[in-house]
Amino acid sequence: MHIFISTGEVSGDLQGSLLVESLFRQAKRLGIDLTISALGGDRMANAGATILGDTTRIGSIGLVEALPYLIPTLLLQRRAKQYLKKNPPDCIVLIDYVGPNLSIGAFAKCHLPHVPIIYYIAPQAWVWSFAERNTTAIVKVTDRILAIFPEEARYFESHGIDVKYVGHPLVARMDKFPEKLEARRQLGLNLDQTIVTLLPASRHQELKYLLPAIAQAAKNIQQQIKDIKFLIPVALPQYRATLEKTVNEAGLNAILIDDKDLVPLTIAAADLAITKSGTVNLEIALLKVPQVVIYRVHPFTYWVAIKIFKFSIPFMCPVNLMLMRSIVPELLQHEATAERITKESFSLLQDEVRREQIMQDYQDVRDVMGDGDACDLAAVDILQYPAPVPATLSS
Repeated sequence: MHIFISTGEVSGDLQGSLLVESLFRQAKRLGIDLTISALGGDRMANAGATILGDTTRIGSIGLVEALPYLIPTLLLQRRAKQYLKKNPPDCIVLIDYVGPNLSIGAFAKCHLPHVPIIYYIAPQAWVWSFAERNTTAIVKVTDRILAIFPEEARYFESHGIDVKYVGHPLVARMDKFPEKLEARRQLGLNLDQTIVTLLPASRHQELKYLLPAIAQAAKNIQQQIKDIKFLIPVALPQYRATLEKTVNEAGLNAILIDDKDLVPLTIAAADLAITKSGTVNLEIALLKVPQVVIYRVHPFTYWVAIKIFKFSIPFMCPVNLMLMRSIVPELLQHEATAERITKESFSLLQDEVRREQIMQDYQDVRDVMGDGDACDLAAVDILQYPAPVPATLSS
């Protein structure tokens, strides 16, 4: 059996790698000789997929932000489509990555009409106020959606798509990591020191729009809490120089973490995370760390979204989206200032009642994210589509 998987950006590569591992594990159990080709990154390659093109370095959100990556994205899409035409897979799996994946899906429906298309982690059309066009496109190209958010499942089911809710794939991954004191021991950190983990960027645009405010907020916090240390995971190697320069200019007592496998430990060790909005927010919640979530795009992109497309969302952070209620503070665009980040950070560091409430809410989030077998459920569904899925799984 040959499966083709398409995803993009750092978080997509992580989700894709977890799925690839489960696909190979379940294929072995079912006696299926499996090959996987993919658009993704190093994590998926390490999990055993043959990577046709690296999409982790060309992700962006917004109009202005996308321009530098337009031609590289189009070239990768063309390469993928040529490959699919010459090497038709038994199944195509799309993971998020809305624009490029809808293009690949439309191509496959036209040229490979007998190949089923399964969307695992569908684009968040169920969140955006102006996303009816994307919803229509998803309906046209998708045979089945494997949903990881309860509201995602309800939304696409109401639009007539065959949907199965599998739970969230991060549960099993995060369950492997220790809590705060043990994480600090493993990282060689002071057990009693105040530690804040900064997660400013997995896309280049985020370095530009988020890093300055986060760095200034960290500087403000350091002026008030002298014995503090900041941990900063480096999402991509090319970001290191910018991060190092910013840390030095702000005079932060910080450690840059280059090993991607240590990122969950750097989160688990923290008293607080100041972070971009994205998949990492759920990792932070599962590791029981309070967080301040921020997001900014180019001012023109934001103006067009608000004025032309009447953009509105109930929440941007996946933690809040999981239960469709406000659990962690999220600061969008003009609210994402160093002053607001500083204020929210001190509140979460010092207000025990608020911290306790977040921990209770995190447990509610964890309760709806499934039993930790999301990837295996998704893998068996994909491998046996359209046959019925067995009631139980073995590991």
